Amino acid sequence: MHKQKTILAFIDWYRPGYKAGGTITAFGNFVDYLEKDFNFKIVTRNTDYGDDQPFSSIVSNKWIKTGNTNSYYISQSQLSSKTIKNIIKTTEYDILYVNGMFSFYFSILPIAFSKGKKTIVNPHGMLSSQAFSVKPLKKTIFLKIFNTFKVYKNIIFHAANTEEASMINDKIKICNAIKVANQFPRKIKNTVAKKNILNDPIRLVNVARIAQEKGTLKMIEALQNIQAEIILDIYGPVYDQEYWEKCKNAVNKLPKHVTVNHKGFIDSELVLEVIKGYDFFILLSEGENFGHSILEALSVGCPVIISNNTPWKDLKLKSIGWNVDINSNKEIENVFDEIFNMNEDSYKEMVKQSFIFAKNFSEDKELLNHNKNLFL
Repeated sequence: MHKQKTILAFIDWYRPGYKAGGTITAFGNFVDYLEKDFNFKIVTRNTDYGDDQPFSSIVSNKWIKTGNTNSYYISQSQLSSKTIKNIIKTTEYDILYVNGMFSFYFSILPIAFSKGKKTIVNPHGMLSSQAFSVKPLKKTIFLKIFNTFKVYKNIIFHAANTEEASMINDKIKICNAIKVANQFPRKIKNTVAKKNILNDPIRLVNVARIAQEKGTLKMIEALQNIQAEIILDIYGPVYDQEYWEKCKNAVNKLPKHVTVNHKGFIDSELVLEVIKGYDFFILLSEGENFGHSILEALSVGCPVIISNNTPWKDLKLKSIGWNVDINSNKEIENVFDEIFNMNEDSYKEMVKQSFIFAKNFSEDKELLNHNKNLFL
């Protein structure tokens, strides 16, 4: 019997944190599916994104067992180049797995100290044009320097899909290889689809950070010409207070029969149960590398209204939702017209097909094999 390979992984924020969004979810799911076949050692911070207080339930600055993996939560006082170097030097491992691109301590230094060991980098969408709309100059200079010095010459890049592989190929001039393996959905036990009866009034849910790239303002403005009563509940942290003020101003301009509520943070473990209470999930983001909340909504039978800039295509054809042009309010309004005129049988079918689609995706053996092959 072959000895399990040990993966030493670095990530800025990790469980029990959840405020950093998709990267935590993506890597957490990755570990859940693969930890039976590989021995993971995970290095991260001892705080959640944007927090100063460490996790109360976690022991910092030493290896601890969390589930089937070992984790090392570094405190702010101990976070240094010396600490990262020492962890890599004193830890036995076969493959280094780096989450993200631009973090000094959790992306750059691990590559610098890897000493020729097989290294895989998962950019998690950080090389997309959407990601480069934030601090573009800084990121462009960073990549120019790294490309010039051929830092990624021996690095394998993990892309979620062919679109991301193309983005990596465009931004990274020299690397060892680009391997494509899609992201895993949340591991779901005994999942049951939501009730297949429409609420009155219709209830929409949005689960995402409040930020321009997630299209929060665009989503609110799209409700301006809605003719029927509707409720939208938004769950997610405010990343940009100035942007949130614009969102609140847009809410104040909506007609009285349209209600928008900001529900604040939602614990990752409660997401599925919360979504079950809604009729449709909506996310009009500028783009998604994967879009975990989209698949999570489908997994409880909640049809989705999403941007056409995601990997999830032909939703109407599959009877699980709609892809819309986020720059066309008319197109979005047409979807709402469909929703308001939908009969119970049509909605029941959408609930059923959404649940089946997510279940089939999560049980895809090829998905599991592609991800295992990253390390083989």
